[in-house]
Amino acid sequence: MSELTLVIANKSYSSWSLRPWLALKQTGTPFDEVVIPLRHPETAAKIVQWSPAGRVPVLRHGGVTIWESIAILEYLAELFPAANLWPADPAARAHARSISAEMHAGFTALRSNMPMNLRRHLPGRGRTPEVEKDIARITALWRDCRERFGSGGPFLFGTFSNADAMYAPVVTRFETYEVALDAACRDYADAILDLPAMRSWSAEAAAEPWTIAEYGPD
Repeated sequence: MSELTLVIANKSYSSWSLRPWLALKQTGTPFDEVVIPLRHPETAAKIVQWSPAGRVPVLRHGGVTIWESIAILEYLAELFPAANLWPADPAARAHARSISAEMHAGFTALRSNMPMNLRRHLPGRGRTPEVEKDIARITALWRDCRERFGSGGPFLFGTFSNADAMYAPVVTRFETYEVALDAACRDYADAILDLPAMRSWSAEAAAEPWTIAEYGPD
């Protein structure tokens, strides 16, 4: 049994679970995984066994419990400094934290109207004017990061960072809802989708037995 346990929800739908899972995978450290499917009668009781906050994801490390995706990402960056989950340069690191916080707190129109669903292809669904504004902001943010900080690799800050973990679920949404991307954003999205951990998550999502009807037909 590993010292680390990550408690997550359905891989098909849980964007917040994907974020720390992907970052933890990038560290190369083994961990135990507990999946609690959402919208079941026993869901709340199972989650509260891991965290009194009543939400997933939750990371357990020995006697330490961390909840909220962005807090887990910060903890992983401190626990595994060699993984470079934040950029080394102070200016780039501050920028990465800023865009991660923007993702954590914002883009509510996109999240509400285009929920993560790895099991369906739903082109054009949910494209409200508010969602279009979110898409424009996100793609502008990606282009800016790639131009200013991305010379060392295919990700927002060159090598993979927590900022990429925060935006990986958006990449999946853009695939599900067929959002057209310019060349720079398409290259970035492909880099996320081509990660071995991302391919593994997607395959496991496709094999899940659970569905949530309101997230779109399966």
